[in-house]
This record gives sequence, C-alpha cells and structure tokens, in this order.
Amino acid sequence: MSVNIGNINLGEFPLLLAPMEDVSDPPFRALCKKQGADMMYTEFISSEGLIRDAEKSVQKLDIYDFERPIGIQIFGGNMESMIEATRIVEQADPDVIDINYGCPVKKVVCKGAGSGILQDIPKMVRLTEAVVKATKKPVTVKTRLGWDEDTKYIVEVAERLQDIGIQGISIHGRTRKQMYKGEAKWDLIRDTKNNPRLHIPVFGNGDINSPEKALEYKNEYGVDGIMIGRAAIGYPWIFNEIKHYMKTGEHLSAPTIHDRVNAAKMHLRESIKWKGLTLGILEMRRHYTNYFRGLPGIKNYRLKLVTYQTEEQIIGLLDEILDIYG
Repeated sequence: MSVNIGNINLGEFPLLLAPMEDVSDPPFRALCKKQGADMMYTEFISSEGLIRDAEKSVQKLDIYDFERPIGIQIFGGNMESMIEATRIVEQADPDVIDINYGCPVKKVVCKGAGSGILQDIPKMVRLTEAVVKATKKPVTVKTRLGWDEDTKYIVEVAERLQDIGIQGISIHGRTRKQMYKGEAKWDLIRDTKNNPRLHIPVFGNGDINSPEKALEYKNEYGVDGIMIGRAAIGYPWIFNEIKHYMKTGEHLSAPTIHDRVNAAKMHLRESIKWKGLTLGILEMRRHYTNYFRGLPGIKNYRLKLVTYQTEEQIIGLLDEILDIYG
C-alpha cells in the first residue's frame, strides 16, 4: 500500500533522507536521489535567519525539480517568527514544510527550539498549529521520543500534533538527553504507529546502517518508512541497497572504486559550485572517510583529502586513488 503525505504519493515503504546540518545540501541530495532516496529534506533553516534575510539561511531554500518530492525544514521557538518563516518558505514552493523538534544541539535547544521544545509540549502544539494554519502546504514534524527518560510522551504528542493538522511524523529513537549516544530505541516508535487513533504516516529514524537492519526494523516495528541520516554520509548507495535487499533478499554489488571516485568528484564539484571554493572544500571533508572506507592503506590519502585546499589538488588525488585501487 502506498504511503502518502497529503496528496504526495511516496510509494510503498519510502526511504527518506534525514535533514542534516552542513550535510543535506543540494550537492549531497542529488547523489542520494540518484541512488534511490524517495523523499529528502533540506538542512534545517533558522526561522530568525530567514526573517533577517541572513545569506546562509536564504541559500538553504534552494531546491530543484529533480529533487521532488522535497521538504524544507525550519526551526525556531518564537511563534511570530515561525509563522513569517513559513510564509517565506512557501514561496520557495517545496512539496512539504517540516518542523524540526529534534535537534539536540545546545545553541538551538537553549532558545526553546529543536528538541528544546520537548520541555513544553503545550507550546509545541500551539506553535505547530500556527505553522499549519499559515500555509497550504502539508506540514510534517521530525522529533525525538522526549526530553529525557522521564518525559517520553511521543505517543500522545504524535496524536495531538495530528489532531491540529500535521500530515506525517518522523521520530528519532532517542531522547534529547541521549544526544546521539547509546542505541536508538524504537519501541515507542512502534507504539506510536500502533495507536489506533493515529492515521498519518510514521517514519522511524536512528541507527539504520545496513539493508539487513532496515528490513528487520520494518518487520519488527511496523513503521511506514525509514529516515536515514548518518549512514548515508559518504555512502548514498545505501538507499538502493536497502530497496534491492527488501525486494530480493540479496545484496547489490558494493560500489566499485570507480563509482566511489566518481561520486566524490561530482560531490566536490557541485559543492564548490553551490557554496564557493573555501566552504565547498571544507564541508566535503566529512564525506571522504565513508567514500573510501575499507580500502587498505587509504589512511594517508584520506589525510591528504582533508588537508588539501584546492580543487585541482583534490581531483588529482582522487585520480591517483582510482589508479592505485582501480
């Protein structure tokens, strides 16, 4: 049975690319789309930054037709700012507007935004309702189980948010206190999905890093789809690998060194084109480890990849890696 957010058909058991700061940008999303991501989200965008017309926030509104369906994700703790930001985002014409109630970073949380709002559920509901009323686009939410072990109210929260109009929810299986430590617990994600009053799609997020685990969690927890974050960094092939395994029970062949080098080159060039030389090179560095994970003796090349400062140097080194390992 197909999964829908509003009138957007995502097919059966969609795989979503998580919104990740300084990762889920257009160059990275292009690779993930090519490799089977069914829906993607932008990096989270500050509502205050959008209102102030801050360059970095406005640039994150860049979306392209080949990415659709795509959601633009916003965060903030001030209702007026979130309403105004929603109107600005709507003009960029995403398929979905998503609200971030999951980011655990202190500078976000201390403003009552991201997962900080999990300390004030009534405010979370009011703010969400205001966003829903401010747009004709479907609104979805990404959040966590709760603030800490004593406040894991996600089953009730999801129902309340549905009742004021959200059309999908993605749940990360940790509390804010956990940050990204320990194992993600999906039991409450299953309980949310099994709530007989809930009819919006529920997407599970946290620790999915292999086709086997994706299939196991699909069967065990009954979610409508899976959102993948860190496992896709430097490894966009994970989406098609999961799909193939779910369909056939067999593994796709691992990407060749040619595939890896080509992906890294494309990613680098598009990153520089979109962000400029300095930032484009800098923010690519987190991806190289995964692009070339498992290659014997790759450490010295990886050290160079994260220290070289020109496009020519890096492309030359990638060609050298292809020659040696190809």
